[in-house]
Amino acid sequence: MDVQQFPPWFIYLAVGLFGACIGSFLNVCIYRLPLGRSIVKPGSHCPRCREPLKWYDNIPLFSYVVLQGKCRHCGGHISPRYLIVEAITVILSIATFYHFGSLVEYLIYFCFLIAPLIVVTFIDLEHKLIPDVISLPGIAAGAMARLAFNHGPLTPAIIDIILGVLVGGGFLAIVGLGYEWIKKQEGLGGGDVKLAAMLGAFFGWKAIIFILLVSSILGSLIGLILIFVFKKGLKFAIPFGPFLVAAGYIYLFWGEQILAWYLKLFH
Repeated sequence: MDVQQFPPWFIYLAVGLFGACIGSFLNVCIYRLPLGRSIVKPGSHCPRCREPLKWYDNIPLFSYVVLQGKCRHCGGHISPRYLIVEAITVILSIATFYHFGSLVEYLIYFCFLIAPLIVVTFIDLEHKLIPDVISLPGIAAGAMARLAFNHGPLTPAIIDIILGVLVGGGFLAIVGLGYEWIKKQEGLGGGDVKLAAMLGAFFGWKAIIFILLVSSILGSLIGLILIFVFKKGLKFAIPFGPFLVAAGYIYLFWGEQILAWYLKLFH
C-alpha cells in the first residue's frame, strides 16, 4: 500500500488513532499480565466494581477525560496510568512512522518493539518484573525484523543478531551474577537479561553496547537524584528495565546520529 497517495495530515492522524487503540490494549496487558490473567477475556471492565465498560466509555484518551478519571457506575478512581500510557503510545506511534516513513517497517517496529517496550516499562515500574511472554518472543521478532529489512549479505546479519543477543544478555547476566556473589543478594533480575537480549536481536551487538552504556548512565543519574533530592536510601530498589527501554528508544530514533557525532570528535 502506497501511503504517499494520502495527504500527510491524514497519514499522521491515522497513525495517531492506531496508536491510541494500541495504547488502550497495552493498558489491558499492563494490568492483567502480572496477575496471570487472559488479555482477551473478559472484556474491558472497571477494576473495582467489575462492571463491563460500554464502548463509549472505552474510547482511548477521550473517555478518561470525559469521565474525569472515574468509573461511570461506581465512581471509583481510575489510575491516571491509563491516560498516560495511551498518550505515550500515540506520540511514539507518530514518531515511529515519521522515523521510518514506510508503512511496513512502521507496523513491524511499532507492534513488535515500541509497543511491547511500553508494557515492559510500566509493569517493571509497578511490579519490578519483566514478563517472559514479552521478552522471549521479542528476541525472535527482533531477529526476523532484522532479516526482513536486511539490505546486505545474509551471513553478517545473522552473526550480528547472534552477537547482539549474546552481548546484551550475557553482559547483564555476568553483572548480575557478580553483584549477587559480592553482595549476597540479587542485583539484576533475569527479566533484565532477556530484555537486553531482545534489544540485541533488534539492533545488533554494536548498538547493544551503546544501549547498555546509556541505560547505565540514565540509571545512575536517576539514582543520584533519588538519593540527594528525594532522600532515598542507597538500598532503594530501582528497576533497570525502564532505563534499557529508554536507551533502546534513544538508539532507534537518534543512535546513528549520536554515534556519528561521537566518532567525529576523534577525526
